Amino acid sequence: MFEQLKIDNHIEEILGKSLKTNISNEEAVILMNTTGRELQALLVAADVRREEIVGDKVTYIQNWNINFTNICTGNCGFCAFKKDENSGESYFLGMDEIVKRAKIAWDNGAVEVCIQGGLHPDVDAYYYEELLQKLRSELPDMYIHAFSPMEILYGAEKADISILEELKMLKDAGLDSIPGNAAEILNDNIRKIICPSKMSTARWVEIVETAHKKGIPTTCTMMYGHVEDVNDRVEHMDILRNIQKRTGGFTEFVPLTFMHKNTELYRNGKAMPGSTGIDDLKVYAISRLMFGDILPNIQVSWVKLGFKFAQICLGAGANDLGGTLGEENISKSAGAQYGVRTNPINFQRIIRNMGRVPAKRDTLYKNIQII
Repeated sequence: MFEQLKIDNHIEEILGKSLKTNISNEEAVILMNTTGRELQALLVAADVRREEIVGDKVTYIQNWNINFTNICTGNCGFCAFKKDENSGESYFLGMDEIVKRAKIAWDNGAVEVCIQGGLHPDVDAYYYEELLQKLRSELPDMYIHAFSPMEILYGAEKADISILEELKMLKDAGLDSIPGNAAEILNDNIRKIICPSKMSTARWVEIVETAHKKGIPTTCTMMYGHVEDVNDRVEHMDILRNIQKRTGGFTEFVPLTFMHKNTELYRNGKAMPGSTGIDDLKVYAISRLMFGDILPNIQVSWVKLGFKFAQICLGAGANDLGGTLGEENISKSAGAQYGVRTNPINFQRIIRNMGRVPAKRDTLYKNIQII
C-alpha cells in the first residue's frame, strides 16, 4: 500500500502491520517521530484503520455543559479556571439554578448534561448525591454525565466514605457516567510538576476501574503539549488501553491539547506553549493505531482545535466531534479561542464537506441516528 511513497522500510513494515493489529508501545514511539512522507503514510494508515473499525459516520451529541463553581482548593498549574472563594470573579451556582439550566438545555434538544466544577470547600459526596436527586426528579430521561475522578475522590474524602460507597450512592441517585478528566498525563513525575495536589496515577486508575466495575462507564482523556515528551504520551495511552482490556468501561478517548495562554505553568516558563498541529495529528493517528477496536471512538475537541483543524483530525483517525456544549468555561479560561457552544448544523457542514456521514448519538454510542 505504501510502496510508491518511498518511505523507510521499517516505517512501512509498522504501518502495514497496523492495518491488521494494534501497534506496540515501541512502534508508537517510532511513529511519534515521523516526518515528511512517513508522517503522511501514518495519517493514511490511521484513516484506513478508522474506516474499517467504525466506517464513515462522524458522530456528535447534543449536550450541555454546566461548570457549577470555579472555586477550587486545588493548585493545578495548567488551570486558569480556578478562583479563590473571596475573589470578585468566583461563583457557586445554587442547585435550583443548575436544575433550571439543565431543563432549558433539555427543552432545546440536549440529551445529555455534563456537570463538573472546582473542588469547593462546601462540596462533598452528599452534595453530589442531592444535586443528582434534584436533577433526576425534574429530568427523569436526561442522561447525567458528571463529576471527574478528582471530584469523586474529593467528595469521598470530604464525606469520609470509600470510593466504592460513594459511587454506589451516586449511581442510585441518578449518575449515568463520569467524564474521564483529571488524567492529564498518567506519569507521577509529570504530575508532580503540573498538578502536585492531584491524585496519583494509581489512584486515578483505581477510581475509573471501580466505576467501570460498578456499571458506571467513563470517557478517558490525555492532556498533552506541556512538559511531557512522546514517550510519556505513549505510556499514557498504553495505560488507558490496558484498563480498557480489563474493564471495557471507556466510551471514547479524547485527546486534549494544552491551552497554555493564561496558565501559571506556561507563564512561569515550565511548560511548552501547547502542541503543534503536527503533534495533534500524530496523537490522533497513533491513538487510533494503538487502540484499534479495543476503544473504537476517538473524539476531536473542536473547542480547543477549531472547526477547520478538527476537520483535518477527522481525517487522521478520529470519528467523533463531541458535543454541542453550552457553557464550557474551563478551556475558555485557559485561552481557547473557538467558543463554548455550537449548532449541530456546523458539525453537519464540515462532516459532509469531507465526504463523511453526520450522525447524532447518545453518550454510549448505542443510539446512532444518521442525519
